[in-house]
Amino acid sequence: MAATSCNLTHASGLKKLNEHHLHMKSYFKGKIPSTLLPFSSTGKMKSSKFKVEAVNGNWFCETGLKRNRGLLQVQRLDQYPFVACASGAELSSSSFEDHEEEDVSKEILIWRAIKLPIYSVAFVPLTVGSAAAYLQAGIFSARRYFVLLASSVLVITWLNLSNDVYDFDTGVDKNKKESVVNLVGSRTGTFIAAYSCLALGFVGLAWAAVVAGNMRSMLFLSCAIICGYIYQCPPFRLSYQGLGEPLCFAAFGPFATSAFYLLQGSASVMNYFPLSGTVLSASILVGFTTSLILFCSHFHQVEGDKEVGKMSPLVRLGTNRGAEVVQVVVLMLYALLFTFGLSKALPLTCILLCTLTLPMGNLVVRFVQENHKDKSKIFMAKYFCVRLHALFGTALAFGMVLARVVNTTFTSRPILS
Repeated sequence: MAATSCNLTHASGLKKLNEHHLHMKSYFKGKIPSTLLPFSSTGKMKSSKFKVEAVNGNWFCETGLKRNRGLLQVQRLDQYPFVACASGAELSSSSFEDHEEEDVSKEILIWRAIKLPIYSVAFVPLTVGSAAAYLQAGIFSARRYFVLLASSVLVITWLNLSNDVYDFDTGVDKNKKESVVNLVGSRTGTFIAAYSCLALGFVGLAWAAVVAGNMRSMLFLSCAIICGYIYQCPPFRLSYQGLGEPLCFAAFGPFATSAFYLLQGSASVMNYFPLSGTVLSASILVGFTTSLILFCSHFHQVEGDKEVGKMSPLVRLGTNRGAEVVQVVVLMLYALLFTFGLSKALPLTCILLCTLTLPMGNLVVRFVQENHKDKSKIFMAKYFCVRLHALFGTALAFGMVLARVVNTTFTSRPILS
């Protein structure tokens, strides 16, 4: 039996109680008998002391000399700072995390396992690479684009499923309820599904390379897939050495974006077409935003990663320095954007449209700085990074398309004499 003795004082307790009275229903589930609380409905103290006890995972309250065996299902105890422990420390909501997690429905867990927003990492490199090809040569194949999109989604599905399989093997996901392996209950089934997706995705990518007549693109895509494999799969598991972010940058930035750029061309036009400064500059920006998603996804997993020896950058740096890294990366993203624009590697339209995403970049920085120590909130950081990634990538691609349209319009205008 674990017990914690706490004091509720008139000076601070009742004042805080009044502030939170109207929100009581959001903190407790179900109806709580008045005898369980150390105060009356009029706000008068019943007792100067009460005791909270955990017995076999159930929480009970003891007031005065009378014991009330009523179950308290606390959802947001962190909103009750007026409950001060006898030791002087605040009663933390971490004691109730297990109860809170039990309340998460299976539908929500399935949604988390699907990780639908993360599939923007398949959409953005393809769209930016295709836009760069259109800017460079005025070529775009809608059929090839959607085949490549479907194939990329399958490869990302392999990454997600195999990551769950191998994290299950190392014990990282033992308490992760949204893990596909934990939800399905079959490691073998998840493993087979993962590599089936990889095989189908690779077939689609190979078909596009054959149609385009560009084998260099297949080499780039193979390198991207190899980066994904050595990132998480045995015997490499380089993510456990803190190398996940560099591998992510290379895979989705220069390798994937450049490959999709080449795959949009025809054999006659693009087969020996050199990689331009435009597509290389764009691929670097895509690599930055993609790596930022991976970096921020580790904030709420630091303790779990430490336990199994996964030395992610945040385990090495700590969340304080990690928040500073996020700020530096976002600043570098926009600094590079303006640098590439001034050097004319990217058209002016890209600079103008991407600048519109600055509020989203600022939101990512502020959110991480304010919540990097709060595990119940910081997990949302990766989703804010996904939004930045999608918005920035779409603006970058649309800027290149718009630049091509503007150039074509003005150069095709007849000269008046």
